[in-house]
Amino acid sequence: MFSSFAWAANGAGPSTLETIAPFVMMLFIAYFLIIRPQQRRSQDQTKLRESLKRGDEVLTSGGIMGTIEGITESTVTLMIAQGVRIKVLRSAIAGQLSEELKRV
Repeated sequence: MFSSFAWAANGAGPSTLETIAPFVMMLFIAYFLIIRPQQRRSQDQTKLRESLKRGDEVLTSGGIMGTIEGITESTVTLMIAQGVRIKVLRSAIAGQLSEELKRV
């Protein structure tokens, strides 16, 4: 507190480094807490969609569980019940079903 009075008395303010440092730290923290994890999730999701094959049990982003019956470059045909098939975009696949969800 005393140092800010001394700056005012001398007419000098904080240095440029002292002014910019908090902003640089906030950007650094935001990168490691928000941006980097999101990039990693996006890469994992892309790998999952590229590795899909017939017979995989998947979950769509809408919550539909099904088994892949057919795959094209942009769509996936899912069998959601005996004799019931739907066609969804490949980008709508949220993930593969875990063992506990397969039992449901």
